Amino acid sequence: MSLGGIGNLDYTVILCSRMAETRAFYRDIMQFPIEVDLENWVSFRVGAALLALRPRGVWSVCDDGKALPGSAAVQLAFRVAPPAVDACHAELVAKGVPILREPTDLPNWRHRTLFFRDPEDTIIEIYAEY
Repeated sequence: MSLGGIGNLDYTVILCSRMAETRAFYRDIMQFPIEVDLENWVSFRVGAALLALRPRGVWSVCDDGKALPGSAAVQLAFRVAPPAVDACHAELVAKGVPILREPTDLPNWRHRTLFFRDPEDTIIEIYAEY
């Protein structure tokens, strides 16, 4: 097998400066079930994949360095059914989550999207294809 034969992205890790707040965000706001919950590693089940959190700093292979305030290193996109975009928006607003862009139709992409951030400034998109 070669690199081109890789067929799955099994997990994504968010490097955290605010581990407790980010853990609470994905557990309480996003309501993702916790798969593993350790002091320096928390993973959440999202469909067939895992979304993991770990503290920034020296890890097994390198020093992650410091994040620049307000800068995102990744954008996470979660696909939902078309009516769910507006329902998710209402739920996020009710929970006090600041919204970057309210539900918007993007005809060129055939998407309806909603954008917000987690406590680490990760950009999160909830979208539906239409």
